[in-house]
Amino acid sequence: MGWDAFGLPAEQYAIQTGTHPNITTFRNINRFRSQLKSLGFSYDWDREFSTIEPEYYKWTQWIFLQLLKRGLAYQAEVPVNWCPALGTVLANEEVIDGVSERGGHPVIRKPMRQWMLKITAYADRLLEDLDDLDWPESVKDMQRNWIGRSEGAEMEFYVLDSDGRERNIKITVFTTRPDTIFGATYLVVAPEHTLLPSLVSMAQSKYVEEYIDLASRKSDLERTELQKEKTGVFSGCYARNPANGEAIPIWVADYVLGSYGTGAIMAVPAHDTRDYEFALKYDIPIRWVVTPEDKSLTDSRSAFPGQGLIINSSNSMLGLDINGLSSKEAASKVIEWADKTGNGKKKVNYKLRDWLFARQRYWGEPIPVIFLDETGETIPLPETELPLTLPELDDFTPTGTGEPPLSKAGSWVKTMDPSSGKPATRETSTMPQWAGSCWYYLRFMDPSNSKELVDKEKERYWSPVDVYVGGAEHAVLHLLYSRFWHKVLYDIGVVSTKEPFQCVINQGIILGEVQYMAFRDSDGSFISADSADMLGEANQERIPEEKVVKSGDSFVLKDNPKIRLVARAHKMSKSRGNVVNPDDVVSEYGADSLRLYEMFMGPLRDSKTWNTSGIEGVHRFLGRTWRLIAGSPSPDGTFRDGTVAIDEEPTLEQLRSLHKCIAKVTDEIEGTRFNTGISAMMEFINAAYKWDKHPRSIFEAFVLLLSPYAPHMAEELWLRLGHSTSLAYEPFPKADPAYLKDSTIVLPVQINGKTRGTIQVEEACTEEDAFKLALKDEKLSKYLAGKSIKKRIYVPGKILNVILDRENIKVGAR
Repeated sequence: MGWDAFGLPAEQYAIQTGTHPNITTFRNINRFRSQLKSLGFSYDWDREFSTIEPEYYKWTQWIFLQLLKRGLAYQAEVPVNWCPALGTVLANEEVIDGVSERGGHPVIRKPMRQWMLKITAYADRLLEDLDDLDWPESVKDMQRNWIGRSEGAEMEFYVLDSDGRERNIKITVFTTRPDTIFGATYLVVAPEHTLLPSLVSMAQSKYVEEYIDLASRKSDLERTELQKEKTGVFSGCYARNPANGEAIPIWVADYVLGSYGTGAIMAVPAHDTRDYEFALKYDIPIRWVVTPEDKSLTDSRSAFPGQGLIINSSNSMLGLDINGLSSKEAASKVIEWADKTGNGKKKVNYKLRDWLFARQRYWGEPIPVIFLDETGETIPLPETELPLTLPELDDFTPTGTGEPPLSKAGSWVKTMDPSSGKPATRETSTMPQWAGSCWYYLRFMDPSNSKELVDKEKERYWSPVDVYVGGAEHAVLHLLYSRFWHKVLYDIGVVSTKEPFQCVINQGIILGEVQYMAFRDSDGSFISADSADMLGEANQERIPEEKVVKSGDSFVLKDNPKIRLVARAHKMSKSRGNVVNPDDVVSEYGADSLRLYEMFMGPLRDSKTWNTSGIEGVHRFLGRTWRLIAGSPSPDGTFRDGTVAIDEEPTLEQLRSLHKCIAKVTDEIEGTRFNTGISAMMEFINAAYKWDKHPRSIFEAFVLLLSPYAPHMAEELWLRLGHSTSLAYEPFPKADPAYLKDSTIVLPVQINGKTRGTIQVEEACTEEDAFKLALKDEKLSKYLAGKSIKKRIYVPGKILNVILDRENIKVGAR
């Protein structure tokens, strides 16, 4: 078990309560640990650590120094998400609808000097090595899309002055469709483009400034959302299209990001959906330069983004004619022409951006660098100086100036260069909360090593991680960052594998209990949900479950079935008030019932809705299991010592029932289908209740089978079965294939040569046993009971023919 404990949530809680984050964090860790131990999870507590311990983050800092040595860590002036209220930079993923995910505070975009990690240097390897991983395809696709490798061209567009002459300024655009260059009727630059101040005309400057301010309040996700309405403003300036010499307008629009490509695009409205919507809105010319080979796809009322044959794309004066070529051929010819004439070049681009690796926070790993006061030179701390520990601060609130809280620790900030003895200043930004979680899996392999990050022999023994279970929300953050750091560690010889996690399984989300909502109109009367949808302004009211009844596929009021309700289940969160405290469940039902219910709710990979009343079902199953093995309770409710097991050999029926259960549970555990494994054990218990005797060997195997699901009860039963040591050291039961075969057959039974029914018999069934089964059969017994048998003809596995004497036949006739 490891505790990923640095980061913004802990810091914000500490600020709100006035308690040092070190105190609140360790208090929470202790609370979580006691809850986890009460649930009987099989963690190796000898390997426990947290990312906030200096013994741990010493090696996080060490990895940063290795990145710095190799040019993979650097400082740059970059536009960031700045939250004035939180006083820190936020990652794109921490900004939702223009406000911070934590606290809902307004976020703006502004340039700041920040530490960056050059994850882009590993883009191709991160992409290519995905193919060899046993991961969900959806997660691999998310990483592929996030990395976003695309081949195309960079094209140069010269900016024109008011007289139409080329200025000594050119805008470089990246395009994946150089074949459509004749269709480029305008350019778009991002609001944060570095050339923008030199492009804007006096007449448009006010409008452009207002637009830049609005764009700074949006996240990258909001700006690039396909569904949103496209907005923009004309710069007042033009550029020349290098392919046809036309002057085309330069627009500023937030659907182009400064962080992607060159921060500028050539807009081809006829062949790009976003550009088409923008051109229609602002009355910009739309020129068709690609015609689909399938003429039925031609529609002048929408863009055609596909490939086809090139039209309207020739300029003899500039030496470029691609008419009649396929899109692919035309793209190659345009790139070749651009390279020859100096108008562009072939280019591979990535959506992936370098990782912003600094936060203006107190509660994070200090970055182990100093800056010489005289020259500002960046000096990495010697490895012997690690760990660089956080100073104790009484005031860790944001400064409000953009300076990190650590700048308040004056005696810590002012230091000396260990090598030269010159005065220096420490870096006061800290690492992001993702830093410590990038490599934690390696620390589990060697948790107490103070000499190196991980012992090579131990790393070779344990690596790679066999199975990683985690949420899909980590796909392009933690999982991608871990893969990047791991590859760097592989390159410097610290680890022996190219990838950290061989197999990834995404567990589903547990949703809170279903909430039933009714609607009232302005008069306070209940109205059906259908009517509420139309009215729009209806007041909502939560209805208790006992007042709700299901009607078809809907839920309605029990007292008024005409009122249809809305049933919703949300992800558990404190803000919604739908979390379940495990302590409450454990105190009422026991830890094993909670464990069993979570696994019985549905397949691990599926999202599931919590229903506390559902625990009662698995609780009853555990009660039946206990009574079957331990025996019935005495009148005062107590149980005698030991069990009802007997020291006899099990019957064939019992062995078959047990081994089928073992096979099913084993298969379902390996397939992470724990719910159906529990169902198999329930079926076994139902069958076992019908037995007259219960051999000890059968009970012992079943208790071992149950132990991963309900370890506390299984341990107690194991002790009662006569064992003095824990079942944890016993091998898991294995199914014997000999007992898995279905060796029963359907045997036809004839009376005097006429088939009267069938019976189920073992393949090796004797004639006498077959006849006894026929006598017990309800349908056949009326022909055989009390009758005189002349003879029996038995062909094993084929038929049983009973010949009655003739007197019986006459009697039967009368």
